Amino acid sequence: MVKKEKTAGFEEKLGKLEEIVGKLEDESTPIEESLSLFEEGVVISKELSEKLEEIRRKIEVLKKDAEGKLKLSKFEDEEENEDRLK
Repeated sequence: MVKKEKTAGFEEKLGKLEEIVGKLEDESTPIEESLSLFEEGVVISKELSEKLEEIRRKIEVLKKDAEGKLKLSKFEDEEENEDRLK
């Protein structure tokens, strides 16, 4: 159940960030509140970015080697895959 709690925290932060963006897009939001919301949004955005990077590093993919045996290898970015195809 720990993983679900971490996921919920991520999703809650993402929801909060979306709420902040909505308020920032609202022209009736006072400038002082907008500045405070912007600062909060930057902090949340950084936290989410760091969490996504941590998750990306942890992802490992099972692949079959030449003998058909499964082996564990690091997840590769789509960009890395595209570079190898060129």
